[in-house]
Amino acid sequence: MVYAVIFAGGVGSRMEIESMPKQFIPIHGKPLLIHTLEKFQHHKAVDGIVIACIESWTERLWTMLHGYGINKVMDIVPGGDTGHDSIWQGLKRLRQDASDEDIVLIHDGVRPLINGELINRNIQSVREHGSAITSESVRESVVVSADGDQIDHVPPREHMYIAKAPQSFYFGDIYGIYQKAQAEGKKSIDSAHLCNMYDFSLHLVKSPRHNMKITDPMDYYMCCAIFDAKEREVIFDKMENKGGK
Repeated sequence: MVYAVIFAGGVGSRMEIESMPKQFIPIHGKPLLIHTLEKFQHHKAVDGIVIACIESWTERLWTMLHGYGINKVMDIVPGGDTGHDSIWQGLKRLRQDASDEDIVLIHDGVRPLINGELINRNIQSVREHGSAITSESVRESVVVSADGDQIDHVPPREHMYIAKAPQSFYFGDIYGIYQKAQAEGKKSIDSAHLCNMYDFSLHLVKSPRHNMKITDPMDYYMCCAIFDAKEREVIFDKMENKGGK
């Protein structure tokens, strides 16, 4: 079995929108989170989804799921104060259904530009290597500074990647790591970082270039532009196919 844990428990303060959390802002007439969920809903290999969401929005989210025909969602659980906490809440709920040998893809609710091929490669990587950390190569030099003043190290750019999502594992492995971290009071910025803290072997899966996370208004405008471009591409393809008949 293959499951997805989608964490969408944040309020998105950097988006500077008071009326709703950022995961519910509309893009092309549809909530951002719904765009993300549809990628997993329509993927044949994904058997079920657990969402960690802001508790006060749970009822509205169920209504949205029904309205958009998303029926793979097994449950919606309250998110935590951080992404780490929300992932843990999702994994705990998934424990009721998943076996240790099942695969779980952990993904940001505000990262809607994934595609089916990336989900495929995550699943295959877990089966072959035991993990899949979606990552994108950096396009500029990275510098390391411990104090924010003096540059301590400039690593080779060809070795540098940005960790993105999905981040995927056998359920038993990632659940055990989060359970251990919970017992020891440890938290991390993402699953890859947490696994590294416990010396768990990680395998890199290359990310499409535009697999972006919507964090601030500029991200939102860029995402809208990408959706616009994709829509125009579909329209032009249909026109060309029609004209060729």
